[in-house]
Amino acid sequence: MEEELLKKIDEISDEMISGIKRIVQIESVQSEPKLGMPFGEGVNKALEEALKLACELGFETENVDHMVGIAKYGTGEDYIGIMGHLDVVPVGEGWNHPPFSAYEDENGRIFARGILDNKGPTLSCLYALYAIKKLGIQLKRPVHILFGTNEETGFEDLKHFLKVRKPPIMGWTPDCKYPVVYAERGRSTYRVSTAIENKTVFNQFINEYILSDNGFGNKLGLNIEDLEFGKMQMSNKKLVDLEGKLGFDFSFSYPASIRNDTIERTIKSKLSKGLQVECIHNYDPVYFDKNGFLCKTLKATYEKVTGMDGTPVTTTGGTYAKIMPNIVPFGPSFPGQKGIGHNPNEWMDRSDLILNAKIYALSIVRLANGEND
Repeated sequence: MEEELLKKIDEISDEMISGIKRIVQIESVQSEPKLGMPFGEGVNKALEEALKLACELGFETENVDHMVGIAKYGTGEDYIGIMGHLDVVPVGEGWNHPPFSAYEDENGRIFARGILDNKGPTLSCLYALYAIKKLGIQLKRPVHILFGTNEETGFEDLKHFLKVRKPPIMGWTPDCKYPVVYAERGRSTYRVSTAIENKTVFNQFINEYILSDNGFGNKLGLNIEDLEFGKMQMSNKKLVDLEGKLGFDFSFSYPASIRNDTIERTIKSKLSKGLQVECIHNYDPVYFDKNGFLCKTLKATYEKVTGMDGTPVTTTGGTYAKIMPNIVPFGPSFPGQKGIGHNPNEWMDRSDLILNAKIYALSIVRLANGEND
């Protein structure tokens, strides 16, 4: 059955690429909200078109308050969930071809904003499920492909979804890299502030502890490193206008071996009189058992389809897995493919989209029909 499924992906590959290009050509950058369009017209158009495409492929669909779309296969409460997103970051300068043209060169490389991050991989999951449906493969658990709409600018789509719907019992987000990612770093942002009359003390602190830092938190005594996650990283340093007060924001990407409240206490210990610090945003680290059923299954399918080492890895990135329970990042970028998303001339090869669909199809069947830890 598995070999037949992989063959079916090849058979529908042209149809899949056409469907992906259809959605990638929609300019779905967040814009001014309108009635029934919480993230603007472009994002809403992409959501409606993705659901229309899913209907054409024969799936039952649902639009959850114009925030998250669902394509469903099978019935039941406990579902396998695969969540990608249809919103994209702004285009920027430096494109060789129109960023929403889905231009494909003679080598089968497709250029478009969102082809990698994240429309192409999300729709590869949809077509993977379509191949399963075409073959009439029976699954013990239902599968939902979830189309998010606010991953790039706040996760408000998923926050709402989790208020009105159950999360999946397991699954993945195709919005990172291979092999399967069993852990994500935490991400936190801190703000140091003070009254304007404390400008000298404020500047001394920022210069001594933040601007002169080596990028790993050494000046604050936060140069944490562990074997799984590597070094803690400081970034996004910027002055902020606080209307009559001085403010400076900075962020940490931190390993699971340290807690956010520990970071905050450490920063406070360095503050001079008159300075305050607060954590204005935090996502705790994501951590799964790399030897558990979910990671083991995704590792095995990746290895079967690609022939490459599927040993689970960690990431410094952040995905829907930060707040969606029971899902891990899984694909779409293969080893060596870096610095593509969010940049000009974002690309993905036709062959890689097909390979992703094969990995995802096999993973769906094995998760849906396997044991449940």
